[in-house]
Amino acid sequence: MGAADVVPGVSGGTIALLLGIYDRLVHQIAQLSTAAGQVLRGRLRLGLATARRAEWAFLASLLTGIAIAVLGLVELVRLGIDRQPVALSAAFFGLVAMTVVTTRREVRQWRPGLAAVAAATAVVVFVLLGVRPGSVADPAVVVIIGAGALGVCAMILPGISGAFILLLLGLYDPITEAVADRHIATVALFALGAVIGLGLFSRLLQRLLERRRDVVIAVLMGLMAGSLRVLWPWPVGDPEAEGFGNSALGAPIAADAAVAFVTAGAAALVAWILHRLGAQREPR
Repeated sequence: MGAADVVPGVSGGTIALLLGIYDRLVHQIAQLSTAAGQVLRGRLRLGLATARRAEWAFLASLLTGIAIAVLGLVELVRLGIDRQPVALSAAFFGLVAMTVVTTRREVRQWRPGLAAVAAATAVVVFVLLGVRPGSVADPAVVVIIGAGALGVCAMILPGISGAFILLLLGLYDPITEAVADRHIATVALFALGAVIGLGLFSRLLQRLLERRRDVVIAVLMGLMAGSLRVLWPWPVGDPEAEGFGNSALGAPIAADAAVAFVTAGAAALVAWILHRLGAQREPR
């Protein structure tokens, strides 16, 4: 999940959905958010009791893995975006496309209305992602906190990349540079915003999953399908922006086509294997 969150156009939520831990993750985050709200309202005992019911081993292992990936891979991913954008974007294109296919099984009963919801969501996301991002130098404190809140909400949603949200806001470079260069103040402000956004959004998402799960899954499928625009390996425009940060679609380039198709196919196969492993581990 951490590696996916670093890449513009890919969401850690996609990986959670692929591995069959999405509902569990949202439930745990919402429970901790509820506990924090109870503590802030002065109901300390109730808040601590709520927090004790959380699956701390699951959350700790997940957060540790995400932190290791973000800190250890941010430079590698940035290097890959610069030097092998076509292969990297093709790999994630294949992974996300396969996740859309496998997620279909999460819907209990398909109806024409759900297909329409998924299709409409995909179209809206596809169009919105056509916005050409710029870059912000020296972002203000409130901007960094707000970016953290929006980015983490996107990280929970499969198909909506927190990294791409930062790219749209013009904050991808300053935030990733702050992580790579260990600028503690900037990272702390971003983390504060992430905590605020996570607390507010997770409970809403949990309620929607409990009451309208099939509709939510259809929307998530649309989000992932629409987000494939960002991962198309051959955008038009700046040749240095191939694969990432440029959502203007172009025709495949013959010299790169074989590598892109093989990489996308291999990633799709890995995604299918991961999905099967996740399905086998789901509690009966």
